[in-house]
Amino acid sequence: MSPSAAPRPSVLFVCVHNAGRSQMAAAFLTHLAGDRIEVRSAGSAPADAVNPAVVEAMKEVGIDISAETPKILTVEAVQASDVVITMGCGDTCPVFPGKRYLDWQLDDPAGQGVDAVRPIRDAIETRVRALVAEMAPS
Repeated sequence: MSPSAAPRPSVLFVCVHNAGRSQMAAAFLTHLAGDRIEVRSAGSAPADAVNPAVVEAMKEVGIDISAETPKILTVEAVQASDVVITMGCGDTCPVFPGKRYLDWQLDDPAGQGVDAVRPIRDAIETRVRALVAEMAPS
């Protein structure tokens, strides 16, 4: 099997109560890893809106997530992922033996303006860069 045909690692970001953090993390991982990692994010319902301040903070660093719609968290999504990153909601995410879970405790940008979201965005970027280096070294 050639290296290009190798399966890509799959990462699912889960933030059940506020999809903003999972959207930011997924956007950074997609942006930084390109097609080397499959990335998804989930919120509490497909109709969850991403905080406009999150959209604005991401546009400042050249990433447009305004058209993204958070997906609802499903058991199938967790099962299909190699790494599941719960962002402050580990108690509501299904757990399967042998699967890798990470929990990122981050402030919640819901209802906050862009000035409050920027430090959260930067913290997520730092963690995502480390994840890219670990999962898909260049």
